[in-house]
Amino acid sequence: MQTNFTAEQLADPGIARSNEILRACVHCGMCTATCPTYQVLGDELDSPRGRIYLIKDMLEAGRPADARTVQHIDRCLSCLACMTTCPSGVHYMHLVDHARAHIEATYRRPPVERALRWVLAQVIPYPGRFRLALLLARIGRPFARLMPDARLRAMLAMAPDVIPPVSRNDDPQTFPARGERRMRVALMTGCAQKALNTDINDATIRLLTRLGAEVVVPRGMGCCGALTHHMGMEGPAHASAAANIRAFMAEQRASGLDAIVINTSGCGTTVKDYGHMFRLDPALATDAATVAGRARDVSEVLVQLAPQGRAPEPLRVAYHAACSLQHGQKIKSAPKDLLKSAGFTVVEPADSHLCCGSAGTYNLMQPEISGELKRRKVATLEARAPDVIAAGNIGCMMQIGSGTGVPVVHTVELLDWATGGPKPAALGGTRPGRTT
Repeated sequence: MQTNFTAEQLADPGIARSNEILRACVHCGMCTATCPTYQVLGDELDSPRGRIYLIKDMLEAGRPADARTVQHIDRCLSCLACMTTCPSGVHYMHLVDHARAHIEATYRRPPVERALRWVLAQVIPYPGRFRLALLLARIGRPFARLMPDARLRAMLAMAPDVIPPVSRNDDPQTFPARGERRMRVALMTGCAQKALNTDINDATIRLLTRLGAEVVVPRGMGCCGALTHHMGMEGPAHASAAANIRAFMAEQRASGLDAIVINTSGCGTTVKDYGHMFRLDPALATDAATVAGRARDVSEVLVQLAPQGRAPEPLRVAYHAACSLQHGQKIKSAPKDLLKSAGFTVVEPADSHLCCGSAGTYNLMQPEISGELKRRKVATLEARAPDVIAAGNIGCMMQIGSGTGVPVVHTVELLDWATGGPKPAALGGTRPGRTT
């Protein structure tokens, strides 16, 4: 794609990076075939190619974002299926992230929307606040039909029927390896996950320590920054990321880390991009690159540790591939291979490359499109007649779980069970006490 940025514009590193990405695009349109919003809406401007044209026009002109551009960029899930499909290697993720930061800096949203986005940024990344919000949402759910805004109704519907008690395993501490220590890893415990489903981190710690990993939960670690980053709020996003970089590097320098384990793939995609986020920061660039290089999805580490276990029950598992895992991190076979080696029968839905509609806060801010994508995803999963659905991202688990009666669990819960851990609570098991 031909671009016409001025030399003065290209002196801005963000513009220079976007220019590189734009020039890689050859207008082929292959991305439209795998774009979920284009499939639902049928509008060229709601496809990656259409959004690229909008972003190019906005950035080249050096103008503030307008309502039309904002609408179509907001409708993007950032599922990154387009990056998997693109034959030219267009790095759409960095381009749309830059566009969102430009929108945040130059466009004044309507008051209600500004308020909703502020609330999400101030609540979801903080587990204590999020727990309180979920409790209030449960109380307010009977009045959802009185809410005039579909986004408010979606927020009330998000609250689970049961909010799990706080897990003390998420506190800063070290869990020793059982038997011979094979590696030392830091576990990113997440933010929303600690409020929505504490079983995931508990199962991850049990499984890793059983396989010979010493697991440390670093002090000072918090939200990865993905939520605010994808809303274009660079300041809060970079502050969260910087705190994590310092927390992980403190452990790295004190006792060494073989990996930073992340069991929420949306967080993993962001942490693996810390090197790019801080490439121009002289104080953090080197450490950010180190952290990004150490970051691993839990499935990557488990492949290395090679768990030996057998499924306690012959379950048919429908594997849902989270977009942030298959497209963002290019991890496709590892979770399925681990489940198969543990003795589970693994099946995949049709169109497994398509998003379920969760996408961070997308299901809250774009409930109609998200709801249609959920309906389609649930239909393809249920068509495989599974006993259980497994996924590697809490957002996907919540989204799919709200549309089906089939139990939904994290992949590590099944692997923990197969190697001697408790039966997942979603399958009728009981939650054990503190992991020590």
